[in-house]
Amino acid sequence: MRRVCWQCGGRTDDERRARCDCGEPLWLDTDPESVPDAWPAHVESMWDVLPLLGVDQPEPPAGLPTAAGGTPVLRTESLDTEGVSVHVKHEGLNPTGSFKDRGTAFGVAAMYDRGETRIGTVSHGNMAVSVGAGAAATGMDCTVLVPADIADERLAAIARYGPRLVRVDGDYGRLYYAALDAGRDAGVRFLNSDAPWRVAGQATTTLEVLAQLRRHEAAPDALVLPVSSGGHASGAWQAVRTLTAAGLLDSAPKLCFVQAAACAPIAEAFARGDDTVTAVEGGETIAYSIANADPPSGNRALAAARATGGAVVAVDDDAIERAGERFAGAGLAVEPASATTLAALSSLRERGTLDEGDTAALVATGRGFGTGGAAVDADRVELSALESLFE
Repeated sequence: MRRVCWQCGGRTDDERRARCDCGEPLWLDTDPESVPDAWPAHVESMWDVLPLLGVDQPEPPAGLPTAAGGTPVLRTESLDTEGVSVHVKHEGLNPTGSFKDRGTAFGVAAMYDRGETRIGTVSHGNMAVSVGAGAAATGMDCTVLVPADIADERLAAIARYGPRLVRVDGDYGRLYYAALDAGRDAGVRFLNSDAPWRVAGQATTTLEVLAQLRRHEAAPDALVLPVSSGGHASGAWQAVRTLTAAGLLDSAPKLCFVQAAACAPIAEAFARGDDTVTAVEGGETIAYSIANADPPSGNRALAAARATGGAVVAVDDDAIERAGERFAGAGLAVEPASATTLAALSSLRERGTLDEGDTAALVATGRGFGTGGAAVDADRVELSALESLFE
């Protein structure tokens, strides 16, 4: 599984590398010539569409990893907005309730193939739950690093799967990078937000949307996703790039990404016309799970939107709340981060990214973070002493 830099084209066979020497994140090298020449007839899980990505495919171990993906695309006329027809990709139906299960399933399967048994992640939400569940299902040793101020109910929800939980004092944004270094030295595979294996698994969201909608009509004019670290956005771009190069897709849908206005570094860079994303201070928002002030794949998400004629927009909390109510009115329970996709349609129409008569596929990335009972104990460490965890 060779890794390549989207920015400079640098390549490496080192499977422990997550970032290029130029500083940008790596992803798996794809081979469009290995892509099947037809769309799959059935989509029951992510493994049915993964061959469309043109990467070496690990064999998933029995149990939970085989169940990721295969979520429906729902035509929801009540959510149509300003002449734009809406489909919803309902990722809340994944095993632990979010799209994170796709990246976890790919990563766990690749580790299982290689006999690796120590997995970790940096997360205080859906990804922590997903990795904890994936590790439990395959008997792996799991470490989850969370910010020191994590809410007790979140900690309890993660703890139910039995990982080693560690509260880390210090800059949570820097913890992403520190964990990669500490894990590499200790033999712990950190499956963080934009790790190459995770991006490949999460690319299957887009592969499924395109395969499912091909049964009824042409590809959607736009795919609209919330964006935080940029890992899911990267997977979407990798998917459409590969399908276009393989000739299965005539043209890529516009990739449109949405952030909460209180913390929108990628949207702000897009509005300024910048090529790089600058970290922001960030404020409070109900879309807590995408409030990433310094996204590690922000530049890649920005490039994806521009390369496909899409956009990155920001929506405020009032608009997110109204959109969440509209989703509920359509019978769909989604977390606030997912509601941003519907809230963004008016902005996308106003700026001309979408036109009347267009079709948009909204990715509802999760059903919302569940609570998990009584508070639990967790280890605690300073960021500067992270390596001591694995001694």
